[in-house]
Amino acid sequence: MTSHTLQDKIARLRARFIEQLPLRMAEIKRLVGTLAANPEAPGKEESLLRQLHSLKGTSASFGLSSLNHQASQMEDLIKRCLSGMGSRDPDLPLAELNERLAALSAATDSLVHGKIPHQEETQVPFFEPAPTGDSPAREQRSQHLIYLCDDDPLQAEHLSTQIQCFGYQIQTFTDIDAMRQAILNRWPDMVIVNIVFPNGQHAGTDLILDLSQQAARPLFTVFISGRHDFEARLHAVRAGGVAFFQKPVRVMDLVETLDAHTDWHHQEALRILLINDEPEEAAYHAAILEEAGMNTRVSNQPRKVLDVIADFKPDLLLMDMYMPDCGGQDLAKVIRQIPHYLSLPIVYLSGETNTLTQFTAMRVGADGFLTKPIRPEILVSAVVLRAERMRVLRALMTRDSLTGLLNHTATKQGLATAVCGARRNQLPVSLAMVDVDRFKLVNDIHGHTIGDQVLLALARILQQRLRKSDIVGRVGGEEFAVGFVGIDASQASSLIDTLREDFAKIRFYSSLGSFSCTFSAGVSDLTHTANASAETLFESADQALYRAKHAGRNQVLAFFSPATGDPA
Repeated sequence: MTSHTLQDKIARLRARFIEQLPLRMAEIKRLVGTLAANPEAPGKEESLLRQLHSLKGTSASFGLSSLNHQASQMEDLIKRCLSGMGSRDPDLPLAELNERLAALSAATDSLVHGKIPHQEETQVPFFEPAPTGDSPAREQRSQHLIYLCDDDPLQAEHLSTQIQCFGYQIQTFTDIDAMRQAILNRWPDMVIVNIVFPNGQHAGTDLILDLSQQAARPLFTVFISGRHDFEARLHAVRAGGVAFFQKPVRVMDLVETLDAHTDWHHQEALRILLINDEPEEAAYHAAILEEAGMNTRVSNQPRKVLDVIADFKPDLLLMDMYMPDCGGQDLAKVIRQIPHYLSLPIVYLSGETNTLTQFTAMRVGADGFLTKPIRPEILVSAVVLRAERMRVLRALMTRDSLTGLLNHTATKQGLATAVCGARRNQLPVSLAMVDVDRFKLVNDIHGHTIGDQVLLALARILQQRLRKSDIVGRVGGEEFAVGFVGIDASQASSLIDTLREDFAKIRFYSSLGSFSCTFSAGVSDLTHTANASAETLFESADQALYRAKHAGRNQVLAFFSPATGDPA
């Protein structure tokens, strides 16, 4: 969504709100008339207050200050009629009430008939997202483009082959001028370049510095070199290098740096659920959050929110405090009754300005209170801060601390959910169990630190080469599991076998020298699994892995059904 489109959308929502004002005003007049005719009727002030509060908040969000002022004045008057815990002043100030009603009606008529006050004519709240620059590095590609330049063809090819195993698109150069021309033709996501070339001891750093200044934008660069002196490192820093690695380069250290500087593409958009009985206002706030790159959904019916949460799986709930039938405080209590949602962030977005009321509302399980009208950039910042914190906490509970993959429990839960969904939609589900061959020897010979590097390498290959929808987890010391939805065992075996070949190409380094590792895998799917469930799927894939190990390792085998002898 472009900023221009967003501004148009907000203007349309504002116009739709104004079109509906006569209906709102009619309901407010009806409630005032009922209250004046029967001041003792219970609950009438609450209904009127809710209507005024809604009108006040939405008009503020759309920048309609005159209407907001009149609605606020009338709301304050009704509140003054209430004292203590819901009891009412018996002397209802009807004259003042009618006066406020007339002023509110006049403000409404002015908007409906196009007589918007001059100061409000262009006062549509607007959000201009932070500029991201025009670098092609911001374009979404299936693979990140990396340029690698080293005047040693064998070293360049060796390093390039290993980096490609982690899902990066590598273009290799041995001539520095050839890479210069390639960069000018297509700006890469990152550059890996040697410092020393035949035409200069600092030819690599000089090239990057010149290109960055010429293009007036950064060129993310990793420098590699056989040199490790201070002068070489200083030149790398002054050229804007993000890292410096001495040869021979440890590929896992290099890949970790590449991941850190190209991570934006893999970051899933924050998921925000807005709960508000005012459709136009909810759509306005949703448009602001979407412009900031978030994925939003709006629910106007509090009674259906639990179903929406289960389906949408939001990172944060942004809800109004005053809604008919079920207010925000009651809804928050209902949500907190469910153990799985105890840590789900709930933030109120309301026109309520009374700090005591706000504090009371937050005591029932909310994590924040934002007051309308709210500046769009503040709304975005507040939502991002709380939602990202939730993601971090959730990751600590569900992710393996070493690899960042799903832990054993989360992997099994994810597969169980996938199996249930696949049954409903009649889709195949397959599971691959992956185990590093002779991993104990790696730890015994090279040490646990190097062993961790092996596990990280395999984890990164699985994470980066497979689909985002695939369930990838570490389920044991050197054992991993991959769940595929929509893919049978035959297709999954082929995919895993390709990764097996690439994993064997990676070189690891310790004080004893370099070495490579292999893995074995067993694959199964629901087709040949009796009483198919996530648990039996794990059991059959584990049996296939056991066979692969005893057949010589470094291979992928599919599960054979005992009944038919056919591979799954």
